[in-house]
Amino acid sequence: MAQLYGQKGADELVFLDITASSDKRNIMVDVVERTGDVVFIPFTVGGGLRNIEDIKAILRAGADKVSLNTSAVQNPDLLKESSRMFGSQCIVLAIDAKKKGKSWEVYTHGGRTATGIDAIEWAKRAENLGCGEILLTSMDADGTKDGYDIPLTKAISEAVTIPVIASGGAGNAEHIYEALTKGKADAALAASIFHYEEHSIRKVKEYLRSKNVSVRL
Repeated sequence: MAQLYGQKGADELVFLDITASSDKRNIMVDVVERTGDVVFIPFTVGGGLRNIEDIKAILRAGADKVSLNTSAVQNPDLLKESSRMFGSQCIVLAIDAKKKGKSWEVYTHGGRTATGIDAIEWAKRAENLGCGEILLTSMDADGTKDGYDIPLTKAISEAVTIPVIASGGAGNAEHIYEALTKGKADAALAASIFHYEEHSIRKVKEYLRSKNVSVRL
């Protein structure tokens, strides 16, 4: 699938082993290696990365970037240490956020554990610690195909200066357009609509270009 997406025009790939942290196991390095051999676009890998050695192993296996969530919340200095060692451009903070009153709360362990941490404050702190990108997933919107959480995406995008990737809820090309415009995201992640071939990457990009969004065709 990764090879196919590379051929069909995806700009980047994100591989998240979402149960690695909750299952207390390491990520599947062999899968990363085999994917890295056939993918020639930026490739981000996350899930179960607990320390510098884990990050180093995944980057050596072929990933261009790593995504940290649970380990970063548990040990924020990991963001500082890893960005200094490997460069902020390859350290992505994944934020899984859920609406709580008038704000959003950060969740860890693949969206299973509430932390009591405010998502916007955490995003700002992570940027100061050195992470170079934020992968923002709305747990409320994820899997619904009803569109991204635009208020959440906009709030985080306006709170930081680093790139924000909107995730969770894509159902069509218009949803992606809204995330990039109303939500002020720098990129949009989509899974189901492409996995099940409901939409093609090419068609989505053509739609975005028709709406004056700069995309690589």
